[in-house]
Amino acid sequence: MSKEKEFVKEITNIEEDFAQWYTDIVRKAELADYTDTKGCIAIKPYGYAIWENIQKYTDEKFKQIGVKNVYLPLLIPEHLLNKEKEHVEGFAPEVAWVTEGGQQVLEEKLCIRPTSETMFSTLYSKWLTSWRDLPMLYNQWCNVFRWEKETRPFLRSREFLWQEGHTIHETEEEAKEFTLKILDIYADVIENLLAIPVLKGVKTPNEKFAGAEATYTVESLMHDGRALQAGTSHYFGQNFTKNFDIQFQDREGKQRYAYQTSWGISTRLIGGVIMAHGDNRGLKLPPRVAPIQAVIIPVAMQKEGVLEKATELFQTLKKTYRMELDSRDNYTPGYKFNDWEMRGVPVRIELGPRDIENGVCMVVRRDTGEKLSISLTEIEEKLGSLLEEIQNNMYQECLQIKEKRTTTATTMEEFAKNLDENQGYVKAMWCGDEACEDKIKEMTGAHSRCIPFEQEHISDTCVCCGKPAKTMVTWGRQY
Repeated sequence: MSKEKEFVKEITNIEEDFAQWYTDIVRKAELADYTDTKGCIAIKPYGYAIWENIQKYTDEKFKQIGVKNVYLPLLIPEHLLNKEKEHVEGFAPEVAWVTEGGQQVLEEKLCIRPTSETMFSTLYSKWLTSWRDLPMLYNQWCNVFRWEKETRPFLRSREFLWQEGHTIHETEEEAKEFTLKILDIYADVIENLLAIPVLKGVKTPNEKFAGAEATYTVESLMHDGRALQAGTSHYFGQNFTKNFDIQFQDREGKQRYAYQTSWGISTRLIGGVIMAHGDNRGLKLPPRVAPIQAVIIPVAMQKEGVLEKATELFQTLKKTYRMELDSRDNYTPGYKFNDWEMRGVPVRIELGPRDIENGVCMVVRRDTGEKLSISLTEIEEKLGSLLEEIQNNMYQECLQIKEKRTTTATTMEEFAKNLDENQGYVKAMWCGDEACEDKIKEMTGAHSRCIPFEQEHISDTCVCCGKPAKTMVTWGRQY
């Protein structure tokens, strides 16, 4: 059997079975693989490289506003988790416990961190003395573990990678301002790095983080019209600082409790990139986050001078761009074209004997499939502008999907019809009653995504009960 036939071309049609299409992409693009540890994945080098680019971009943004990185223990004693009642109740179903160590039963159970509010809080109570110590702006890049019942690579794993920021502040105003500042950073990461438009707003009380006074969110819409909670930033007020005795001496010499925030994004953003941009040819990566921005494929590589010229071009371009030279001699050019398309590399550069003779290379865009003939003397300069054009085009394509899949509804019949015929965001008015929120979820499968910062007046009455409306909410089915 030829290598061409061995190449796995079959990817489930994106419109016929989106879930299977997603799984096909994860495995065939070699982003991750399943493991013997149920519910946990192995992130492969290509997938991890995407996370590294997200991490680098985000970490630089954090540092610009004074955030410092730390690292805290993976195991949390049970008594710490129990200090904040609402928090522990929210996470109890997902907590995994360590009960033995070295064949001895532990005197106190240790939970594998599902999140680290309690550990940060107990340490802040030790580290904080005076208002001069504030603010404390700490973040950690780490793994967490949650005993999820249903898992899917990147989107919902039992163990996953993330960053979790935890800060304490002197005043309520400063803490709230910082919470929203982080939300703006998340929007920047998702829109400008990942080329996915976001919806910003505050979660309803029913959907907020356990223990928070307010949860702010950036939501993204995927190709199939389901929403992905892409990042959240929480304002805790003094809910944790009072329970953990995080006090400081204020400017008047009095003891006061600090104000606290918490915020995080995770490797589920990789799943978001797959689902927002991918197509029936495979993965499609925005150039700014792509581990490989362009691949050079020598054509008729056995002919004199071809590999040498391709290598020379690679050495030149790799000084500026993230490049790959595919010099494998056991695969045909056609196989390589398919392979790199499936991996989502933004630009393919083909170089054969005739191209070299004419002083050009053939450049193929992954986003549109367009082929361009570019002079070898100009490719270094033009590749940069082409990558930016691809980045912007991918954002605009996602924006069009978001706009196309956003509807309004004034009745439950219209609400359900919109979701069934054009799954996506539904903007509708809400009375503020949790019972209506639960009923909408029960009847349509749609959760409240957020109360958008940019409010619209759809009608005077709640879409569910018909009583006077308090606010406009964006709803949608979710991942």
